This record gives sequence, C-alpha cells and structure tokens, in this order.
Amino acid sequence: MKILIAVDGSPFTKRMLGYVAAHDELFGPAHEYTLLTAVPAVPPRAAAVIDKQTLAEYYADEAEKVLKPVRTFFEKQGLKAKTSFKVGHPAEVITKAATTGKFELLVMGSHGHNALGNLVLGSVATKVLADCKTPVLLIR
Repeated sequence: MKILIAVDGSPFTKRMLGYVAAHDELFGPAHEYTLLTAVPAVPPRAAAVIDKQTLAEYYADEAEKVLKPVRTFFEKQGLKAKTSFKVGHPAEVITKAATTGKFELLVMGSHGHNALGNLVLGSVATKVLADCKTPVLLIR
C-alpha cells in the first residue's frame, strides 16, 4: 500500500507516530511510505527582497527540522520512507500531494478541536477531510 504520512513536528504528530509504532499489524515494511511536511510561505513582500537561493535554503531547513526526527523514528521502526516538503498552506499541500501522488491512505494527527473551534478557527484536518479523495486515517 502507498501511504502518505503528513507531519508537522507537533505533539499531535508524535501521538500519530506512536499509533503507527503500536499498530505494526497495519503499518509494516511491506508498505511504501512518504513523509510530507508543509512549510508556510514567506510573505510575498519579504520574499521579493530575498534572493531565491536563500529562500530555497530557508524552506529546506525548516522542512528538515520537522522531517529529521520523523525519518529517524521510521528507521528505528525498520521502515523505509521517502521525505518531501512543499511550500504553502498545509491543508492544500496535503490534499494535493495525496491526490497527485495517487496514495491509497493518508495518515495524519489532529488537534481535536471542538465543533465551535473548527468553525471559528478552521482546522487543517477538517479541510483535508472535506477536500481529499484519498482515505484518511486521522489520529487524535
């Protein structure tokens, strides 16, 4: 199975990874994993005065801060995973990657806001669930 694991480095990512580790009957080495993180874009006015190389390095460094510990976790579990990052809003990045990458399952953590919190604040998980055609395993 081709599985996309969306990570952001938060405690909710750690909880989701704990679930993956505890359920080795579902998540084993037979699957193909891709770890994805979304890096928020630098505001356009600021990006306009930064050279492209510096901006690209900044995005790569920010992504690596999130991906490195998750990659280490996967290695300790005996699982191989590709890593990827995209710049943009997390919900849009995750939904687009799940669709264009033809993943069979998307796994992600959730903050578990209540209905009012989602209505007022919005939620990456809520937006992904609404827009993504790929099956989503949401860990709370």
